[in-house]
Amino acid sequence: MLAFNVKNVSITKEIRRGSVASDSKNDPAKETKQFTAQVIIMNHPGQIAAGYTPVLDCHTAHIACKFAELKEKFLKSGDAGIVDLIPTKPLCVETFTEYPPLGRFAVRDMRQTVAVGVIKGVEKTEGGSGKVTKAAQKAGTAPAGKKK
Repeated sequence: MLAFNVKNVSITKEIRRGSVASDSKNDPAKETKQFTAQVIIMNHPGQIAAGYTPVLDCHTAHIACKFAELKEKFLKSGDAGIVDLIPTKPLCVETFTEYPPLGRFAVRDMRQTVAVGVIKGVEKTEGGSGKVTKAAQKAGTAPAGKKK
C-alpha cells in the first residue's frame, strides 16, 4: 500500500475512489474506452450474454461495465471466455501483463462475486492523458495542452 500527501488539491473534488496517479511524461494513465478480458464465471444463476452490465471492482474502482461482446454466444457458471467490456463511467485499467494491479478484477452482482477476470487488451480514449489537477496547472507542471 502506498500513501502520499498532495498539497493544494481538493480531495473531494479532484481525487476520487478509483483515481490512478501516474507520471505524465512516462507512460501516463489514460481513460479506458473499452477492454478485452478473459473471465471465469464462478457463481451466476443464469446465462451471461451481451448487454449484461454488472459492477466491476478493479484496483480501488467500483464501476459498472457493459459486456459488449462475447466470443461465445453466452457464458454460465463454470465457463471461461473472452469478452469485450465498456465502462459506463471513466475508468483506468491496464493489461495484466503490463500492470498486474490494474489488470485484474472481480465482477459483482446480486451482492456477490459472480466472476473474476484478467485484462488482455485495452483501447484508450483519444486525446491526452487523464485529468490534471488544478494545483498542477497553477504550478505549471501540466503537460503541453493541459493548461487553462
